[in-house]
Amino acid sequence: MNFLHAINPLYSLSGLFVGALVGFTGVGGGSLMTPLLVLLFGIHPSTAVGTDLLYAGLTKISGTLVHGKNDTVDWRITRRLATGSAPAAALTLAALAYFGHDNKATNDLISTTLGFALIITAITLVFRRWLLAALAERMAYLSDSRIRTLTILLGAFLGVLVSISSVGAGAIGVTALLILYPRLPTVRIVGSDIAHAVPLTLIAGAGHWLIGTIDWGLLVSLLIGSLPGIALGSLLAARVPDTILRPILAGTLILVGGRLAF
Repeated sequence: MNFLHAINPLYSLSGLFVGALVGFTGVGGGSLMTPLLVLLFGIHPSTAVGTDLLYAGLTKISGTLVHGKNDTVDWRITRRLATGSAPAAALTLAALAYFGHDNKATNDLISTTLGFALIITAITLVFRRWLLAALAERMAYLSDSRIRTLTILLGAFLGVLVSISSVGAGAIGVTALLILYPRLPTVRIVGSDIAHAVPLTLIAGAGHWLIGTIDWGLLVSLLIGSLPGIALGSLLAARVPDTILRPILAGTLILVGGRLAF
């Protein structure tokens, strides 16, 4: 394929917009990019999810390298998450391949799952402090073996959710990890979550590639816009009031999620 002819400036502009929001808020790009592709551009849900997964994996590699260099990744947590997410993602993709990715039932499943994932993401954005206050103290008294089991189960849940919808490894994963590991600094939680998201999204993306749901021209177009967008958003993040931006973003996710789920 000649990628130069396949590049769509509108997709690149969308990538720039989403990348900037990711830089502003830290919310995973799948929460923003996948519904944008489905609702605004009419991309088939399975193609939007598959392409976005590879897009997310590639864009998070640099973040993992930075966190690894700064020693802000807890590889124990990353391994625990991957122990659950890798087989869960593989089984989910096998089921999608078996039942077919281009039929109405699968299309409805992806759209509905995506919608509910967006709503859950919005809830975690708005009520994260309350959730941490209510649950984190209880988790502090659990044994390490119980925490390990819960982390693996969290990984399995994320593996299924991300493989179907491309959403979940960002705000949902970080919130759950903050509850499970309340004594760890937030930066290590974020770094561990990003490090885990790379193999998860690449595995899920490769699975979608095998079943034929990747649009390579779309992928390149998104990367052209999103990479500078993330850098721009990160630089300007300090100038945007978090108390204003997060409620607006959460409200948008709820509206879009409701549109897809119901």
